[in-house]
Parts: sequence; structure tokens; C-alpha cells
Amino acid sequence: MTERRRSTNTRRYEGGARKITYLEGSAARELREGMEIREMPRKKRLSNTARKNREKASHMNLGYMLFLSVAMTFAVMTLYGYLNMQADIKSRVESISEMELHYNNLKLANDEEYNRISSSIDLEQIKAVAIGELGMTYAGEGQIIIVEDAETDYVRQINNLE
Repeated sequence: MTERRRSTNTRRYEGGARKITYLEGSAARELREGMEIREMPRKKRLSNTARKNREKASHMNLGYMLFLSVAMTFAVMTLYGYLNMQADIKSRVESISEMELHYNNLKLANDEEYNRISSSIDLEQIKAVAIGELGMTYAGEGQIIIVEDAETDYVRQINNLE
């Protein structure tokens, strides 16, 4: 026998469920023990009916194209509406946050002003002005009339009590 030349070019193709190993070169190879030799399956010849059915299936008719275009339009419109609503919700949340911040600032300013006014009131000065400048006096014994509590907060004086 003649000397056999071994090629080191071995490639493996892994596609789908089967693995195919092949060697490159023109020299005959030695088979390794335990290695399976499989022949590549030959293409089956299709019958005319099967070939025609496959051709029909590969072409889309007008109705199917119309259905797909309507479905795609509906999907795009739905997506656009969804994105619009998301943007609207985001802008409203930001607006509410701004309004809450403004409200809190106004409330803080109002509380500060109320505390400033409350701390600046001098009751002794008010009493002095009321008695000295305006001529007000304390009520005497006969001037105070106690009225029984009615269901309403409104009291009407009919006679002059002086």
C-alpha cells in the first residue's frame, strides 16, 4: 500500500439537530475506531402535488396581505396611544409635583407670617389704646345677660335693656 497523507484540516458543522464532521484534502483518510460514518441523506424528489402545495403556501394572497396590514396598523396605533398616555401621565405627575411644592412653599410662608404677627401683638398696648383713646370700659354687673343655649348660634335682641 502507498503511504497515505493525513490532512489536519478537520471542520465541524453544528446546525440543527445533527453534527457533520468532514475532512478537507484529496488523500484517503484512515478511520478512527469508534467513529461513525454516515452518509448525507439525499434530497427526496417531491411529487408534483407536494411541489404545487409548497408553491401555493409560499405566496401570500391579497386577503392575507390586507389582514396583515390592518393588524399592523392596529398594532402601531395601539402602541402610539400607549406611548401618548405614558407621556401624558408623566407630565401630569410632574405638574402635580410642582403644585405640591408650590403649595408647601405657600403654607410655610403663611405659617411664618402668622407666627410673626402673633409674636408682634402686645395685649397691654391694645388695652391701653381701647381704654385711653377709644373710651371703652369694663362691663358692669347689670350689663351682662346670660342667654340660654339655643339650637342655633344666632341670638336676636328684641327689647332695649337699658
